Amino acid sequence: MRSEGSLPSTSNLLQRLAISGEPEGLAILAREQTGGRGRDGRVWSSPPGNLYFSLLLRPGGPAREAGRWALLAGLVMVEGLAPFAADPAALRLKWPNDVLLGDAKLAGVLCESAATADGGLDWFIMGIGANLAAPPVLPDRPTAGLGAIPPEQVACSMLAALERLRALWQRDGFDAIRVAWMARGPQMQAPLTLRGGRSGHYAGLAEDGSLLLSADGRLHKVSTGEIAFREAS
Repeated sequence: MRSEGSLPSTSNLLQRLAISGEPEGLAILAREQTGGRGRDGRVWSSPPGNLYFSLLLRPGGPAREAGRWALLAGLVMVEGLAPFAADPAALRLKWPNDVLLGDAKLAGVLCESAATADGGLDWFIMGIGANLAAPPVLPDRPTAGLGAIPPEQVACSMLAALERLRALWQRDGFDAIRVAWMARGPQMQAPLTLRGGRSGHYAGLAEDGSLLLSADGRLHKVSTGEIAFREAS
């Protein structure tokens, strides 16, 4: 793992290295970021004291399976954070890839990938941010932190979780990852609202990792989007 004091963005640097041919396995950690990125172009507040790191994978397979790797990224975070939580059972996953501590956001991951000319998955980057000592104050959601834990320790825990989960996937297939995610996800039939207003009740995950939403007497498969932070009641 490569550690830096300050970077604009760990993922931006790793993306440039991936395009230039960097092999799988490089992880870059920064003590702070000056241009951290979240989903949909949102700024990821990156003060010193939290975890900011990105890791590069070249898993092969078809590019259409990038969504499965994004689901895996959520599990990597929650399993990597669990040893540092006073109550690991309080860590939950919010589709597609946020970690909650109770009802507050603890961590998130921005997944980016590129395809080969023949439709293969060329590279896949997990850009992970987790609140440790300095949870930011956000206008639209509560946040939580785990305390003054060395970010390198948490990053190493996540890398170990990644190895375990990839071995599980290889041995038992992606369904084992899907089941593990659901064990950390919402309660079945919990009310959910997607950003944009669409709502329904959580009905699990499809075989490809898509969200299943029950609404209007039908089962809807949601492949892209984001659950609103404050769920419907």
